[in-house]
Amino acid sequence: SMNEVSLYIHIPFCRKKCLYCDFPSYAECDYIFEDYVNSVVNEIEENKNGLRHCNVKTIFVGGGTPTILPSRYIGRILDRIFEKYNVDKNAEITVEANPGTVDKKLLHELKSMCVNRLSFGLQAWQNDILESIGRIHTAEMFVNNFYNAREEGFDNINCDVMFSLPKQTVSNWEETLKNLIEMNPEHVSAYSLIIEEGTPFEKMAKEGIITQCSEKLDREMYYMANDMLSENGYNRYEISNFSKAGFECKHNIVYWDTREYMGFGLGAHSYINGKRFHNTYNLKKYISSKRNIMKLREGIETLTLEEKMEEFMFMGLRMKKGIDTDEFKNRFNVSIESVYGDEIKSLLENELIEKEGMSMKLTDKGTDVSNFVFEKFMLS
Repeated sequence: SMNEVSLYIHIPFCRKKCLYCDFPSYAECDYIFEDYVNSVVNEIEENKNGLRHCNVKTIFVGGGTPTILPSRYIGRILDRIFEKYNVDKNAEITVEANPGTVDKKLLHELKSMCVNRLSFGLQAWQNDILESIGRIHTAEMFVNNFYNAREEGFDNINCDVMFSLPKQTVSNWEETLKNLIEMNPEHVSAYSLIIEEGTPFEKMAKEGIITQCSEKLDREMYYMANDMLSENGYNRYEISNFSKAGFECKHNIVYWDTREYMGFGLGAHSYINGKRFHNTYNLKKYISSKRNIMKLREGIETLTLEEKMEEFMFMGLRMKKGIDTDEFKNRFNVSIESVYGDEIKSLLENELIEKEGMSMKLTDKGTDVSNFVFEKFMLS
């Protein structure tokens, strides 16, 4: 059988940078679009031989804000993939869409390019909160985009929302969830704000302009999301991800299952043939490396057996279904008990994980302290 692989394409442009963002992205770079897309297309082309025995199961175009590009550019990138790779006929093809950069015409064009999943960055329902985190859209724009997407026939839509935002109250969060549930997307990702190093938010926190949400409030908001979403037919299949039955994000599951993926574009990460690497984060260098894509790759490392086991555990445990102990044995040729016996015993005794047949998963209590649990599986 053919190996399966997932593809990620990074589009590093935005109209304006969000204050919490630590991704490689650049505002106001229209003049660079053409050059950038040429480099991405070359990179796709130059990797085709290494991936010719692979079946592409998922494609994810992320950012930045991919929808800031004129759609013909997204079309060129996807065309090149369809032309050079074996794309599964049922492949999940997602494009991240920022409200405020999408209109009916663009949605229509994406649909005609075989894009079958959209991911909207809603974040919050209150316009003052949106503005305070540096978003360029309003809730009204989101609603408008969402219904336009429905009219164009998109029947698999994710919406990202954030909690623990500065100045966000529990009732703000409840309103966001209530309104979102009414829109009835197939998938919801609910992430807690983490103030990342080097972001404007970090500076603002240091200067006391914003305060980090308390752990207690953060948990309260998480439980609220969990309760409201599950009461409305969304299954929490991963710590921060909820979906209607059958609409789990196949692309993200590839990451959590530690399966292989290839990233194209600035700073994109790959994990292929047991090796991990990422492309340069330097935009000039990325664009000027045409026809010599190998020069772009940085941080190349071959994962040790130990590292592969660790990742299998702490990524897999993020999912509600947990990890499969048989799959561990198949992949690593040793039983999970022989490697992690003591850790598992103590986590079971403390009711942080539970076993069910061949699967081992976090309990609700374990989910609350998931990082503590994951650390137990770091061998080094």
